[in-house]
Amino acid sequence: MNRPLIDEHGEVRELTQADFAKFKPASDVLPSDFLNMVKTRGKQKEPTKTATTLRLDPVILEFFKKDGKGYQTRINQVLLEYVLAHR
Repeated sequence: MNRPLIDEHGEVRELTQADFAKFKPASDVLPSDFLNMVKTRGKQKEPTKTATTLRLDPVILEFFKKDGKGYQTRINQVLLEYVLAHR
């Protein structure tokens, strides 16, 4: 049975095993130009960093976030410089 995925109200129905069996990898169905534009997350360079949770004052976070993406890297750089200067 070939039921539509969306009903008359615009709601997507629950997918079945038959639906999943029809799925294909994005590389098989999307244009290569589009796939080349999509950035994937790269592998972290050695040495790897350790994921942690850190609670910061809002003023600190706002300061580093104001320059956009990469704020965690900038915070890491400041902390690294501090560590190296105080060894």
